[in-house]
Amino acid sequence: MYTAGTESFLRQAREIQDEELRKFISRIAGFLQNQDFGNETVDSLQRLFLIISATKYGRKVDGKFVELLQTVLYLPKSPEQVQFLCAAILREMSPCNDLSMSWDKIQDTKLLSLAFSIMLAQGNKKAEAEAVGHHVVKILEGRLPEGQNALHLLPLLSKVISFAPMSLSEDQINLLSKRMVDWLRYASVQQGVPHSSGGFFNPRARQPGPIMEVDGTATTDFFTVLSLGQCYTEDQWLNMQAFSMLRKWLLCYGSDGATGPNSDDKSEVDGSVMSMVSVTSTSSRLLPPKERLREKAFEYCQRLIEQSNRRAVKKADGELQKACLIEAITVMDIICRQDSSYVYRSLSCLKNVHSRISGDLSYARVLLPIAQFFLNHSETAAVDSEAVYKHLFTKVPAQLFHSPMLAFEFLQFCRHNIRFFTENLSIFQQNIPNLFKFLAWNSPALVTEYMDLLPALLRTDTAMEIFHLLLDLPCLAAALDVQLRSVLTPMSERPALDPALKPATYLDAFRHPDYRGLFQYLLQVESAPGDPSRLTGLRQLLASMANSPRVVQCAESVPVLLQLFFGVVAEFADRALASKLVLAILERSDHLYEIPAFKAEMYRVMSCQLPVLCKLHPSLVVELSKQLLEFSGTVTNIQSKEDLFTHVVWAIGEYASVLHDKRCTAEQINKFFEVLEAMLFEITQLRPLATIPKYSPRIIAVLMTALTKLASRSQDLIPRVSLFLSKMRTFVQNPAISSIYSAEDADAILTRATELMNVLKMPSVAQFVLTPSSEVSSPRFHQDTNVSLPLAMKTTSRLLEQGTSFAPG
Repeated sequence: MYTAGTESFLRQAREIQDEELRKFISRIAGFLQNQDFGNETVDSLQRLFLIISATKYGRKVDGKFVELLQTVLYLPKSPEQVQFLCAAILREMSPCNDLSMSWDKIQDTKLLSLAFSIMLAQGNKKAEAEAVGHHVVKILEGRLPEGQNALHLLPLLSKVISFAPMSLSEDQINLLSKRMVDWLRYASVQQGVPHSSGGFFNPRARQPGPIMEVDGTATTDFFTVLSLGQCYTEDQWLNMQAFSMLRKWLLCYGSDGATGPNSDDKSEVDGSVMSMVSVTSTSSRLLPPKERLREKAFEYCQRLIEQSNRRAVKKADGELQKACLIEAITVMDIICRQDSSYVYRSLSCLKNVHSRISGDLSYARVLLPIAQFFLNHSETAAVDSEAVYKHLFTKVPAQLFHSPMLAFEFLQFCRHNIRFFTENLSIFQQNIPNLFKFLAWNSPALVTEYMDLLPALLRTDTAMEIFHLLLDLPCLAAALDVQLRSVLTPMSERPALDPALKPATYLDAFRHPDYRGLFQYLLQVESAPGDPSRLTGLRQLLASMANSPRVVQCAESVPVLLQLFFGVVAEFADRALASKLVLAILERSDHLYEIPAFKAEMYRVMSCQLPVLCKLHPSLVVELSKQLLEFSGTVTNIQSKEDLFTHVVWAIGEYASVLHDKRCTAEQINKFFEVLEAMLFEITQLRPLATIPKYSPRIIAVLMTALTKLASRSQDLIPRVSLFLSKMRTFVQNPAISSIYSAEDADAILTRATELMNVLKMPSVAQFVLTPSSEVSSPRFHQDTNVSLPLAMKTTSRLLEQGTSFAPG
């Protein structure tokens, strides 16, 4: 969020008109042409940069002014600040037809870096990156001109690797690998000389002191990014830059194919022993450049791990230790993947690190690269690393669900290793409830990550648990909020709790013995059997948090994931699982968190998926007849769950047939018929005007169609349906009803009743139209709109109306 002052500046920049901008640019051009680089020029360039960068569309700038900016950028007299501003403006204006950068003759490394950033913004990335990469290597091959240094070249080289990794030749890679060894391993351990401010000063202050460790002691080993000083030398800056790009360099150029974890020229045991002996005993200077870089990079990472054990004097240095520890372990993992001999040298070190930090929550992010290392190499080293994974999946999400950075990195780790986890690690499946805490607290930022994870989590034995977890996600978000508030509330501020009294607030309920078990069930770490309906009391207690922004955002994320859930489950659901899901849909429709918009969306998604499950296993309608009859026989379900009720009635009418299940006898059809008939009578009976509720025409049409379908399968019911349908004209023409329904709605109800009644006049035709056999209905009947059920009914009805003018009423 921007501050009010910033918003005001941005608004002014966006609202400036073209004519005013032209005059302003003309004024700046005058300053630059006169080589006036004072404060007014700097301020004007800053304002121009804001104007150009604040608008989404390209500002019209004269080509001559673009050339002038480029000229000033290359001008040796230009102050550094003016050069940076000119480069920033040119980048914001790119791509620009009036801009043509020439960089091949630039000797100033800082200027080359600025020019390259503009070329990348112009859009010709790969070709330019390749050429600049060769130019940078050529500069690094020789001695830099006096006054120049390589500090600006390594960031530039890192960009080249990103855009054109294949542009460097093998000789260039070897040359730079040698230089990186020097930068990493042989930086000075003395502090640099600070720039003199002039005037009188103490000569002793100019004497450089030793580089310090984070705990305040003098460095006794080689320099690293965790070595501290007041002023750094050039080689120390290069050391830090080289380490920052080390991971990228190793990934691109570290592997030479000669060694690695997949090498099979020796047996695993003999190869590992020989590699350890050769690497530790042979002088590293005799190794090829890539192998020597791996060796020195490994030593560097070991040194960082040793430095991370020191107690930092400053808090900022402690955070730097954690960041460097993460990078060091990641680099060690890459090195071990390229050469398996390093695995055995790393294991004991990383085990010690894990033992040291596992109890400190502030080091939780470091656990991820450690787990990744053991996941990649534990099999090679024949080491059982289950304890590492168990600690990661059980402790971290439960205690640090509220850390957005950790949540994102944790899920990225899961996505990266999803195949391994689902195939080899039961802990991943056991801790599904724990994983959903990240989603509950950090929705909707993590929805994309969970859309990738969810298909891998779903199996026959986990589908039901995940279904309930998704429906209870807003309630979980509220419970996590309560848990966090309770933990952060000091003991002295907590009111006394009387177990005999009902808790007054949800914070009291979190500690109350009657509700503690419910909170523990909802906040469980590992999968455990239980009945989600027991949470009804807790949902009611947490209803006051339904308007919390976090809970609302969480609720808005659930429909997307639930839709994905059903799409994946439909691919493998057997009849038993489909039966459980249909039952759960009916039961959970009464047990949802009290957010009206959330409940409406849940009904919509679940109702759309119920026909899909029934189509996969049509016999479910007969097997679950008791539950379906109970649901469809409740009038309140029509008003509160219209979508779900409609699809349940449709499923009964569609699949309650002996064609789909031999157990669907005439007696069973009669039971369905009587319940649906009673419901249709209930919603179409005439009442005093003041008490007539309005029901959707769709509900009435679906009920009439379902009853007609059932009657076509048990022809003894045809007279009852025909009589009922014949009364629909009286119903829709009643003044009390016509005041509720529009003319279009009334006409639609009457038309459907007429068509259904006409079809029933010929029972054999009715059965063909309303219950087609599989030979008729597959595949064309459901795919071609020209032979759909409404068209068949209308056609049959018109044919019958040619011989009779009978109409209901």
